[in-house]
Amino acid sequence: MRSITDRIAEINWPKIKVELHDKGFVVIKNILTKAECENLIEDYNADDTYRKTVNMERYRFGLGEYKYFSYPMPAIITELRENIYPQIAPVANSWMEELKLNTRFPLAHYELKQICHDHGQTKPTVLILKYGEGGFNTLHQDLYGEIYFPMQMVLMLDQADEDYKGGEFVITEQIPRAQSKANVLKPDLGDMVIFTTNFRPVKGSKGYYRVNMKHGVSPLHSGNRHSLGIIFHDALS
Repeated sequence: MRSITDRIAEINWPKIKVELHDKGFVVIKNILTKAECENLIEDYNADDTYRKTVNMERYRFGLGEYKYFSYPMPAIITELRENIYPQIAPVANSWMEELKLNTRFPLAHYELKQICHDHGQTKPTVLILKYGEGGFNTLHQDLYGEIYFPMQMVLMLDQADEDYKGGEFVITEQIPRAQSKANVLKPDLGDMVIFTTNFRPVKGSKGYYRVNMKHGVSPLHSGNRHSLGIIFHDALS
């Protein structure tokens, strides 16, 4: 079986970068195997290496539960985080240039982590989310502090329409002086979605303008849905 690092290296990154730049999200097929997805779900139900568990209903985030990993994280997650980040950091920097913002992101993930830690953001933000029948996640942004990377990822650990029904991944775009646009995605088991954390540039007649984006999960009609959320910046708490 090919390693995660090999699978990431074989992705057509030039094509992915164009789509990510132009749309603010992209679906990449078959990043995780079924066995890897099953192992992550088993660890969620049995492992005690998580730093925090959140009941979503309690905080009016939706209906479901998620757990944040502690450092050190499982090797498979570290490989995903460290090997995908340098591929998409140039897209993030081009967004900053197009919007005439001064922020620039380093090309190695450990350097981004160091910047976070220098600002007191030392807690990992990688998490696994679990939804049952009726579960959902309200539209939101995962910022966690002053330092945040403008893209993140989610990997599906269950198969849509087999393990659960409903539960689509929703990304909204708040276009200035216009109605919001919703993108509804239904990735398969093992697929990865890279998407905008906060905002992205869109080219208009007078140059680039800023479009704010949020993401969430529509209600499940039946079954159970697990996903692995990988955020590149760390959190204050």
